[in-house]
Amino acid sequence: MSNRSLFSALGDLFTTFGSAVAASRSVEAGRKPRADDLRRLGMDPAIFNRIGRF
Repeated sequence: MSNRSLFSALGDLFTTFGSAVAASRSVEAGRKPRADDLRRLGMDPAIFNRIGRF
């Protein structure tokens, strides 16, 4: 693995972790997460919007 691909993988890891933190903080605060954060986590924003509270 070259240094470039190693740094790219680390960057992707931090980006994904940042999106997970941002989405979870939005949900905890009662707000809708940003669509690009949801997409980065593999979720469809349109389907996420249909999720209701229990």
